Amino acid sequence: MLRRPRRNRRSAAIRGLVQEQHLTAGHLVQPLFLVQGTQVREEIPSLPNTFRLSIDEILKEVEECMPLGLRSFMMFPAVPEHLKDKTATYSYDPQNFYLSAAAQIKQQFPECCLISDVAMDPYSSDGHDGIVEDGQILNDESLPILARMAVAQAEAGFDVIGPSDMMDGRVRAIREALDDAGHTNTGIMSYTAKYASAFYGPFRDALDSAPKAGDKKTYQMDPSNRREALIEGELDTEEGADFLMVKPAIHYLDVIRELKSNFELPIAAYHVSGECAMLQAACRNGWLDYEKAMPEALLSIRRAGADVIITYFAKDFARLGNFF
Repeated sequence: MLRRPRRNRRSAAIRGLVQEQHLTAGHLVQPLFLVQGTQVREEIPSLPNTFRLSIDEILKEVEECMPLGLRSFMMFPAVPEHLKDKTATYSYDPQNFYLSAAAQIKQQFPECCLISDVAMDPYSSDGHDGIVEDGQILNDESLPILARMAVAQAEAGFDVIGPSDMMDGRVRAIREALDDAGHTNTGIMSYTAKYASAFYGPFRDALDSAPKAGDKKTYQMDPSNRREALIEGELDTEEGADFLMVKPAIHYLDVIRELKSNFELPIAAYHVSGECAMLQAACRNGWLDYEKAMPEALLSIRRAGADVIITYFAKDFARLGNFF
């Protein structure tokens, strides 16, 4: 046999020389769930080892992550019902606790990368990502609200804006609003291919942000479709996105590869709550080894083409040694 692939596998040193993909904590983003109050640390029952945190606890969390090489964070607000209305006005209110938290994080940790969430659902009394009228989600009427929300977040200190709403044209509306307000250096990580997935359950538990009626299938993508992601990617690129995101990740590795092969922008993938909870459940039952299965799951997303991975396992991965 002239060719024996096993020759390049026979020692750890040789395997290291030919390893095709590397994953470090620098590729990962840790999601954070913000609640009002102080000294609040509430575990999410459907997503073990992930917590709703008040700002003082989030500051502690960031402080623990930074020395591990984990420097990027995506923050989501759990907004009380009394602050919600049909047009999400609290999303850009100067007294918004989410905006205040961002300012505090960037003041204490200016070197971190802080990524926002732009969508109406955390602030909407209807629980949808756009304005609801007669059971319909209004696209164009929602864009000015999303743009105003994005500008408020940039002013609070967010480095990257993350529109997760899936309204058509929202990247352009946000880019123009940011530029007009002088935030030309604030990036946009667009949820380009966000699917109407069954794997978001624990996330919605964390934020209590499920729709009050109907579902999100008229604006989130059909899980059957792959080529449609290329249309979304082309539009977001033309409209000024700085990153293109696929959500979920593990169940959409083919879509990650499709975007990676067709666009020059960095590709992000959101390893969503349901995907993480499944692995955790198997590990807690003794069916899988967490310290082996978790890095392998993240590596599969990286191998598919993701430059950035948003995952609830980011801190655990960094603690294992920061490198795979």
